[in-house]
Amino acid sequence: MRHLFVLDPLQRINPSKDSTAALMQAAGRAGHELWACTPADLIAMGDAPIAMAAMVQPEPWLEVGALERLPLEGFSVIWMRKDPPVDEAYLYATHLLEVAERAGVRVLNRPSSLRAWNEKLGALRFSRWMAPTLVAGRVTELTAFAQEQGDIVLKPLGGRAGLGVIRVAADAPGLGALLELVTEQERLPVMAQRFLPEVSDGDKRILLVDGEPLGAVNRRPKRGEFRSNLAVGGHPEATELSERERHICAALAPSLRAEGLFFVGIDVIGGMLSEINVTSPTGIREVERLMDQPLADQVIERLQAQLASGTD
Repeated sequence: MRHLFVLDPLQRINPSKDSTAALMQAAGRAGHELWACTPADLIAMGDAPIAMAAMVQPEPWLEVGALERLPLEGFSVIWMRKDPPVDEAYLYATHLLEVAERAGVRVLNRPSSLRAWNEKLGALRFSRWMAPTLVAGRVTELTAFAQEQGDIVLKPLGGRAGLGVIRVAADAPGLGALLELVTEQERLPVMAQRFLPEVSDGDKRILLVDGEPLGAVNRRPKRGEFRSNLAVGGHPEATELSERERHICAALAPSLRAEGLFFVGIDVIGGMLSEINVTSPTGIREVERLMDQPLADQVIERLQAQLASGTD
């Protein structure tokens, strides 16, 4: 099999922590041929999809060959693993990858679903599993929600890694001014959720492959912080799934499979679904280290089995 990874520049990747590096190395161990490019290297010549890509030897990290102009139809699978933000460049890359998809190439995750499933808003499809949630740009609506819930968390819809997430109480001085700030004077909607004190026990990242949970890691906030994301100092620890968490995964599975979301990371706090991460989910290295589980190899094995059976 030939894999193409569309990602950020390779020199930015820390292979000891990066999930994309883990997937590349697992594919290499399985004997697959690996190539890499950035979104800027994608080309459509009419309806012929092309990439300026380099062959990669990922283990030991890293040997990179010279750029070659290659038809995307020659790849068995293309991994879209560019990190957010989901900006214009990202969206245009998904459109170019759809040209390859129409030519019969398996793209992970499906480009149209990457556009449709905002990592905050996508979870609203399963609101019965979530804490009370409001998405709004009007300060009056957000203020009323805060007064109803007492203690809330505000999340920018385009945020990642916990950046820009704010906890605020309904009686906080200057709440209205803060809401004006985060909504850019009521120009942008934000997500408001009831604050879950259970976050002090951790925010669980569960990695699903073709809808099935294959691994999980608990992320505990550092002292004095409510955000548990590893990027802001959260501490990863081994964990197991609760019965409710398994029910959440089962509820998501049919939609994830139907919409071509092969590799997904969901976040669960106190048994409540928080987010559904579809762009470039992380956590593989932590699961492998803490749970002594070859998760990246298992992902590649699942993909090989799917491709061999002709299922999507």
